[in-house]
Amino acid sequence: MKPTLTDLFSGAGLMSAGFKAAGFDPILALDLDPNAVASYNRNVKSVGMVRSVGTPDDAKKTDVLIAGPPCQGFSTLGRQDPTDKRSRLSLGVVNWAKHTKAKVIVIENVPPFLQSSHWRKLTERLSDLDYEIDTWTLNAADYGVPQLRVRSFTIASRIGLPKKPRPVTTRPLTVRTAFAGLSRRRTDALHVNPIMTPLATRRIALVPPNGDKRDIMRAIPKECPPSWFEIGAQATDAWGRMEMNAPANTIRCCFQNPSKGRYIHPTEDRVITLREGARLQGMPDEWQFFGDRYPIARQIGNGVPIPLAQAVARSIKRLFA
Repeated sequence: MKPTLTDLFSGAGLMSAGFKAAGFDPILALDLDPNAVASYNRNVKSVGMVRSVGTPDDAKKTDVLIAGPPCQGFSTLGRQDPTDKRSRLSLGVVNWAKHTKAKVIVIENVPPFLQSSHWRKLTERLSDLDYEIDTWTLNAADYGVPQLRVRSFTIASRIGLPKKPRPVTTRPLTVRTAFAGLSRRRTDALHVNPIMTPLATRRIALVPPNGDKRDIMRAIPKECPPSWFEIGAQATDAWGRMEMNAPANTIRCCFQNPSKGRYIHPTEDRVITLREGARLQGMPDEWQFFGDRYPIARQIGNGVPIPLAQAVARSIKRLFA
């Protein structure tokens, strides 16, 4: 029988999809976003529920418990506020460990999570429940993902610690590889990008290959806000054009906003489409999503790239051989 899997903070199910591909059987997934849960049920398995992870009332016994608690309180892109209430949600994994009697727990987050007081409390409490603890910091580009995305994985196990997954390639996939075959006729409903304002369109057209907002500042300084000049060399990926022959930078939930990162198409004067963002996360084209454009972008950007999740899952699966 396949080891069973419970997914907390599941989002649209990218991490579950990786575990399912590695031979695990999802039996429960929880998230507060109804669109994400509907997408999970459509693409992974119809076990998703819209509800908080606060109280494990309907917890089922499970072999593996995975969780991707909110990262905003730990991310270097945010304020790293130690009082952020969302950061405490990671501690709820302990109650789920007690109720599900999970043999293995996998908690994914940004790398700074491992230096937080919440991580220390979490691992201390799991150790008190007789779990062994290990941590991995992995770059998705090493595991068949055309994207530079570094994430931490905290592994807690009662059946021995798995080996860290070995990189599957020394030559990462590129944006060119990810986008290959996408038709310009846009027959795919998700192969769409937002219509920009005239000013945004003008700015994008001024960004050369591999360029960014500094090129816009040189070309039309009077049409750039004073803050751009005050920031100086910071946030240089804003209004950045992707490099075709390299992996993409980290895809975030705001990847259809050129001011949020290097999200302009390598050769076309537009931001990347939802489908292009999904491909950069290792998601097959048959995946369909529920919600409007921004909720879908959030579902894509907030997930663990499927090939990276599968690499982690394969290491965990060997414990059940």
